[in-house]
Amino acid sequence: MSTHNQGTELDLSWISKIQVNHPAVLRRAEQIQARRPVKKEWQAAWLLKAVTFIDLTTLSGDDTSSNIQRLCYKAKYPIREDLLKALNMHDKGITTAAVCVYPARVCDAVKALKAVGCNIPVASVATGFPAGQTHLKTRLEEIRLAVEDGATEIDVVINRTLVLTGQWEGSDFIKTSTGKETVNATFPVAIVMLRAIRDFFWKTGNKIGFKPAGGIRSAKDSLAWLSLVKEELGDEWLKPELFRIGASTLLSDIERQIYHHVTGRYAAYHDLPMS
Repeated sequence: MSTHNQGTELDLSWISKIQVNHPAVLRRAEQIQARRPVKKEWQAAWLLKAVTFIDLTTLSGDDTSSNIQRLCYKAKYPIREDLLKALNMHDKGITTAAVCVYPARVCDAVKALKAVGCNIPVASVATGFPAGQTHLKTRLEEIRLAVEDGATEIDVVINRTLVLTGQWEGSDFIKTSTGKETVNATFPVAIVMLRAIRDFFWKTGNKIGFKPAGGIRSAKDSLAWLSLVKEELGDEWLKPELFRIGASTLLSDIERQIYHHVTGRYAAYHDLPMS
């Protein structure tokens, strides 16, 4: 994510003393997944809230200007207007939190968002996504070019050698994964990350954001993620400045669930053609 954090002196001795109670983490993860996170009468409201945390993403090798245009239109109009009207939410300006694209597609996204009158951020996965193994000079240049083209947030892929050798660095956000791994966002890993964010806040007063990415596809999952963040970090983290969900297909299921909430029936494919 973008780097606004001016930095805090890093106490590596504190980090080296951290231990994880793995069985307890797994129990907590099972608890989160097993229960219904939101009462039925509140689900539509929470699903709309979930929409506002989505970094609507396309990171395909065959991305073109036309599919970036469709993505940006969907970011501006994530839920069908008649469904929002039925919920009396049509005038609330609900959009996704951002769109996330490759550096070479940033110009397309900026242009498309401007065309639909939307000022949400454009995020880009610069720095040798997804492996992060390109030369530092190349990585920095990729960031510079993405920002020059209009990206206001950068999802940085760290060189994991630094972590494996204990060379820690700071960040405004921490992200579970690139979304391109075999296993991506999981609740046990998220619990450890969220508690690290909480401990860091207690120790320094600095709030670090959290972004789960990869494999979050269902509306039910999105509610579980919101519930987890709320319980571990509190309501103050439930805002796009501190919480994002990286997803490409999640929005489709959220819109289907809202359609069902409003109409009492499940949508046919042609009912939600932009999903």
